[in-house]
Amino acid sequence: MLLLKLNNYLQKMKGGGNRSPHPIHWRNALCSWIGGFLGIALVGWLDSRMSLTTQDHLLLIGSFGATAVLLYGSPSAPFSQPRYVLGGHLICALVGVSFYKLLPDPLWLSSALTVATAIVLMYLTRTTHPPGGGTALIAVAGSERVHELGYWFVLDPILLGVVLLLVVALFINNLSPLRRYPNYWF
Repeated sequence: MLLLKLNNYLQKMKGGGNRSPHPIHWRNALCSWIGGFLGIALVGWLDSRMSLTTQDHLLLIGSFGATAVLLYGSPSAPFSQPRYVLGGHLICALVGVSFYKLLPDPLWLSSALTVATAIVLMYLTRTTHPPGGGTALIAVAGSERVHELGYWFVLDPILLGVVLLLVVALFINNLSPLRRYPNYWF
């Protein structure tokens, strides 16, 4: 019985389903490139106007790069819809700041609790956005400048950056006749 359960468990790791979830089309590729470029360029340009030093680029955070891949590369995916993008980043930023304030050390424990809690809260609110986990980690493990922002981190850079990326997604993803964005708002 145990061997049968183990075998069934291991069989699930083979994968299944279609190898290519969507056809490749040059218009989609072009819209993905334009959206990725404009979204990150807009965030980066605004960051260059707001940053205090050459080291603190608060709007150019890694999780926004991952969000750009979803928004412009797979705009029809559930994780790319505005509810998930906005809700996921905001929940994760709130969780990250809160855990940093409650338990800044040891970093490994604070980081693990932050990401685990963010995952559960995104799941319970139906706002799972994988790059949000990066946002939560940045709030905990970021620079002293990030920590000085406290809960302001949720509004600027997170809310501001997410809104900019979503605005670009609305305009760019609807340029192609093969795309429609968003599929739904809430």
